[in-house]
Amino acid sequence: MKKLLVCLDGSLYGQSCCQYALWLSQKTEAVVDTLYVSELWQFEAPLVADFGGSLGAQPYMGLTAQLQKIEQDKAGVMKEFVEKAFADAGMAGHVNFHHRTGVLVDALEEFEKTDPAPELLIIGKRGEGANMAKAHLGSNMERVVRATSLPCLIANREFFEPKKLLLAYDGSSSADKAVAWYASRPAALAHTELHVVTVAKRGEEDKASEQLRKAEETLTKASLHPVCQMLAGIPADAIAAYQQSQDINFLLMGAYGHSRIRRLLIGSTTTELLQRCRIPTILFR
Repeated sequence: MKKLLVCLDGSLYGQSCCQYALWLSQKTEAVVDTLYVSELWQFEAPLVADFGGSLGAQPYMGLTAQLQKIEQDKAGVMKEFVEKAFADAGMAGHVNFHHRTGVLVDALEEFEKTDPAPELLIIGKRGEGANMAKAHLGSNMERVVRATSLPCLIANREFFEPKKLLLAYDGSSSADKAVAWYASRPAALAHTELHVVTVAKRGEEDKASEQLRKAEETLTKASLHPVCQMLAGIPADAIAAYQQSQDINFLLMGAYGHSRIRRLLIGSTTTELLQRCRIPTILFR
């Protein structure tokens, strides 16, 4: 792993993202690009529509300048925090801070095309509105996961080093990517116990068993020795219960395998697990 890309904001989740990036950089010697995007566009349309007539153009332009100054100051604080964290850990030369104005998903395209390209993106499960609507995920998180081709580490509120990992496997191409990724990077997650689980539909136990065996073979060839388990029931319920019963503190799985329309109709296993398993998760698309 040569490079990581980290999305930051002013929340506790942003600080957690920085800590996960530092931990991985120490394990792999990866260079870390940290990115904060000021999405000032979200303030513009409502102000024009609601206050344009009463304030006039000149006061509005002044307000935009004030918002830009606030965002610049905010970015400066984040830059200082990130650089100090890496310097204190003896990793000062492994981090770069970047500030952009625009839309986060658009800004990510610039960094994904760098050479060398990042191999993992880190983003918080929630953002600066984390204390409101606590049952919901961050507004940017799903957009980023759906837009990027990179594996995404979804950071929880507090950092803790992974000790036991759960790989949720369903035989999909995204789940195969999770298996291949872990098989090629055992050193980055050394001394962790890996559990691979699949949830069988009624009448499809043989198919699920074969899929699980396939994943186990790939990992065994990489000199790994996973604990494999076939579960029954509703996938989100079964996987969340297994994670809690085994005291597992890190999750890997495929993400958003169906369209947004299908998700609106029947829900998303990815979203349910992110909400119920309050542990860091690496998602693969």
